[in-house]
Amino acid sequence: MTVRLRSHHLLCLLTYVGKGYSAAFIANYDAIAKRLGRGEDVLIVSGPDDICQPMLGEAESHCSGESAAGRDELAARDVGKLLARRIQAGARFSLDAATLASLRAAFSTGVTRDACQGCEWAGLCSTVAAGGYRDVRL
Repeated sequence: MTVRLRSHHLLCLLTYVGKGYSAAFIANYDAIAKRLGRGEDVLIVSGPDDICQPMLGEAESHCSGESAAGRDELAARDVGKLLARRIQAGARFSLDAATLASLRAAFSTGVTRDACQGCEWAGLCSTVAAGGYRDVRL
């Protein structure tokens, strides 16, 4: 199986500690984190992904908005530079321990944080990173 992710969710996953928009969102995110932890591949998609699914029925879901698409572009650029590979729709790879460690180190130092500017979760993510990624679910 494959987990469909938009580019900026590669960053969000790094600090996910079980907080989110709703109980359904959290349950879905927990299931995705478990799947990735078991080694399922990632498929980069353009637009809403598997993490967005519980939000798509909402009238004002930001998952289809320009701000999310802009975050995707910035994350794809920064993560692509870090991993020395193109991050674009159709790209497939796994988030193994070494890749996660590299992503977390870059996130902690701000190298991959351009996509996080203006995000309502940025403060929480900064706290999780500053705490050494304690309690993350992936």
